[in-house]
Amino acid sequence: VQLQASGGGLVQAGGSLRLSCRASGYTISTYGVGWFRQAPGKEREFVGSISPTGTNTYYADSVRGRFTISRDNAKNTVYLQMNSLKPEDTAAYRCAATTGVYGGNWYGYDYRGQGTLVTVSS
Repeated sequence: VQLQASGGGLVQAGGSLRLSCRASGYTISTYGVGWFRQAPGKEREFVGSISPTGTNTYYADSVRGRFTISRDNAKNTVYLQMNSLKPEDTAAYRCAATTGVYGGNWYGYDYRGQGTLVTVSS
């Protein structure tokens, strides 16, 4: 059972990136999925989450209106579309999945994947 984030890279401020979180070894359609990020020297931060069906999404204040989480359960993948990127969005982004509460508690998730690095230059 694995969860892998991908799609990170270097982008200029104001640009966009789309991250993917793909599950393998299980069907992600029954799991809520959260996105988290951690910048160097800072604590891990909740970015947002999405319900198993995709009906409900939640975002941190710092990204609301700029980031959008969506999912394609047929592809076993959840996406994080990031627009209007700022240098302060620079971080390693990780996804996590749970059958329980898909909120801001990293350790409340059943599966936690490896990260993908996003660097936003000014």
